This record gives sequence, C-alpha cells and structure tokens, in this order.
Amino acid sequence: MEFIEKLALSFSVSLPFIGAALIPVFAQKNENLRDLSTVVISIFTFIFTMVCTLKVADGSLLEMRVLTFAENVDFYFRIDALGATFATLSSFLWIFVSIYSIGYMRALKEHSQTRFYFMFAVAIGSALGVAYSGNLLTMYMFYEILSLSTYPLVLHKETEEALKAGRKYLAYLLSGAGLVLFSMILLYLTQGTTDFYAGGLFDKGSDPLILGLIFFPLFLGFGTKAAIMPFHEWLPTAMIAPTPVSALLHAVAVVKAGVFCVLRTVLYIVGPDAISESLLFSIPAILASFTIIVANVLAISENNLKKRLAFSTINNLSIVILGTLLLTPSGIKGSILHMVYHGFMKITLFMCAGAIYVSTRKELVSELVGVGRKMPYTMFSFGICAIGLVGIPPVCGFLSKWYLCVGAIEKKEIAYLLVFLTSALLDAVYLLPIVFRGFSKDGERSVSGVAHSEQWLLLLPILVTSSCAIFLFLFPDSFFHFYGLSAKVARSVLEY
Repeated sequence: MEFIEKLALSFSVSLPFIGAALIPVFAQKNENLRDLSTVVISIFTFIFTMVCTLKVADGSLLEMRVLTFAENVDFYFRIDALGATFATLSSFLWIFVSIYSIGYMRALKEHSQTRFYFMFAVAIGSALGVAYSGNLLTMYMFYEILSLSTYPLVLHKETEEALKAGRKYLAYLLSGAGLVLFSMILLYLTQGTTDFYAGGLFDKGSDPLILGLIFFPLFLGFGTKAAIMPFHEWLPTAMIAPTPVSALLHAVAVVKAGVFCVLRTVLYIVGPDAISESLLFSIPAILASFTIIVANVLAISENNLKKRLAFSTINNLSIVILGTLLLTPSGIKGSILHMVYHGFMKITLFMCAGAIYVSTRKELVSELVGVGRKMPYTMFSFGICAIGLVGIPPVCGFLSKWYLCVGAIEKKEIAYLLVFLTSALLDAVYLLPIVFRGFSKDGERSVSGVAHSEQWLLLLPILVTSSCAIFLFLFPDSFFHFYGLSAKVARSVLEY
C-alpha cells in the first residue's frame, strides 16, 4: 500500500477524533474558533475520504492492519466499494450539517454547544470507522462507539422527555448490539475469521442451523439500528433532539450505519449463495416489506413534522434492506444507490424542518400553511426532495427506485415490486401535501408573525444538498462515483 494511500486512510478515520479533541480546547479561547474548527475538520476529512474513494473507483483495494489480538482477530481497515460509498456520503454531508448546526444552535441559543460539537465529531469518526472496517470485530467496535457518542446528542435538551428518549435509544441499540456480539463469537468459532469477503463466508449446502444462528441475530441486531419493525420505536422518540441531531441520525451516520451493516451481513458475511438457497431470504424480506407499508401508514397520520419524516426514514431503510435481499444485480445496485440518495434527500428535509422551526417555532404539519410564502427557498428545496423520495424525476430518488423495481422483476417477485410501488404512492400521500400546504394562499395570516425569511447559515446547506439531489440524477457517476461503486459491489458479490 503506497504511503499516500495509507496516509489518506489514516487521516480519513482519525481526523474527526482529532477534531473532537481540539473542539473543547478552541472553545475555551473563542466560540467562533470552535465552530470554524468543526467546519475545517469536516472539509479535510472529506478530502482524505475522496482520495480513498477515487483509488477504490479505479480498482484499488486499500487495506491496513493496525493491531493483531490473536490468529485472524485483527483491528483491521479495508476499503472496498461499499465502504467507500458510505464513507463518502457521511464525510460530505458532515460539512453541510456542520455549517447548518452553527446557524441552528446559535439562533436558538442552545446550551452545551461545545459538548454537542464534540460528540458530533466522534459520531462521524465512528461512522467512518464502520465504513472502513475490514472485519466484523472492527466494525462492531466502531458501531458501539457510534451508539454511545450519539446518546448525549439525543438527550441534549436534558428535559424529562429527552432523558426518557435517551434511555429508550440506548436500551434498543445496546440490546441489538448484544445479538451482534453473540453472532460474531459464533462466526469466529465456526469459520475461524470475522473478515469480510465479497460473496460471503458460507457456501451452498452450509449447515442451516449454524447459518440461522449467525444470520438472524446479525440481521435483527443491526436491523434495530436500521429501525426495522418492531424495533423501530426509538427513532420517532429520538426526534426530541435538536434538528441537526435528527439529520445525523437519519441521513449521515446512525441509521445509515445500521442499514450499511445489514448490507455487510447479507453480501459479505453470510453471502447471496447461502441465503438464496434457504428460507433465510423470505423471513427478513417479509419483515422489511411489513415495515415499509406500516411505516408509511403511520407517517400519514403523524402531525409532528420531524416524526413524520422519521417514519419516512423507517420506510426507506427497509426499502434498502429489501432491495439487497432480492440478491439480483439491479436490486443490489438500487439498494446501495437508495442508501446514498436517501441521505441527500432526507438531510435536506430535516434541515428544512429545522429552518422553519427557527423562523416560526412551528413543528406541526397542520401549522405550516403559507410558510413557503415567507420561506420560498426552504420550502422549494423541501419540495424537490419530497418528490425525489416519491421517485419522480429529475431527482435522484427516481434512479434508485427504478433499479429496485427492476431488481424485483429480475427476481420474478411481483409481490415485492408491488411493495416498492405502493411505498412510492404512500410517500406522495404524506409528503406532497406538506409542500402544497406550505405555498397555500390561505395561510398568509398564519405566518404574518415571521419577521424574517431565511438565515444564510441555515439556507446554504439546504440549497447545496437539494441541488445535489438533482445533480446525482443528471450525472449519477460524476464526482462521487456512487453509480460505478454500486455496480462494482453488485459484480463482486454476485460474480457476474
């Protein structure tokens, strides 16, 4: 491994932790210096991450063994196409959620801002560690750091409701981690390794009992962080946290890490061959389908904007899982693209919700009549990403949903095709009325108290991420190389 590649990998993972250590130091001198350091560290983290991503896109495989604990038990980094995709998504969005956080936290005069930025940086570093892990042991370590670092962010307001939400958050995620730990130990005892291999560690004809004992705890354990039903309740409850935390939970790190780990389990631990020849496919696929439909139905009846978006996230995460479980080229490609595209669209929607709250103090969908007339750029950006989640061009969500539907057809599973199509219809039912309501003339009086329209520290990130949602539709393989990386993953795990 060349020096520059090793340097880029090292700094990509370590810079967020270095930044976290520096934030309290800078905060003692000047708050502006603290906030500036957060943005600067996020920019350099993305630069080093892109160096790694470009190498992987060119066909390289970056590896670095840091520590060896025992035979085939290593603290081990390995960047493949799937890891590069998640790392690029997380590091890029961190830049804009950092800028947004500065405007949001200052506008609301939030307390404990230094703690907030410190834990935020640790969470991003943990997410990058999850992305670059070369084996289940390393991924598990960063996965747990991610859970613990986001716990103080969830209970940031320190109200009774926030403390309750934090306890629920930790109880769900640590319980899921316990299931993962069980499977990891059994995996090492039976296979002699926890390393990731494209196509998985199990062949056709593997012992179904051992396979089930390893797969299901991993699926349910990681699925808890991916908010698959019935292990989803922590996510809507966690919406008590400040909006930048909601953006972190939904688009940048936490639930994305959960669904990323499910993809690792299916494609790189158990493997398509072992899953496709057994009943292991049908049970999690049915569970994901149930989550998709029920989450959408719950979203329709939810009046709190952030909680409605939370149920939307639950739906979309299970769309990614179901697409992966199709185990077809288009299904896998579509699921990876949807994981990425959902990140861009959902972070925009949450930042829009936060900007509306800063200006109007309105949190309920029923209160948003006419808001778009005072905040046109914010609501227009919301509309772009809303139609993207529905799957309407020219927004990137159309591409990922197209491949998911093609994947269901390749699998000859019409029932799952109907799940995808029904989900898109229900997305429109609960997202598009928000936009119509926002631009309605009937609400001009209801927003007469909005003294100003949009603050630039809040608006700039919104405009960038919503523009990216269109850019990724028009140029799906430009700059970030998400399209090519997703195709590379599908080829490597299916060997076609």
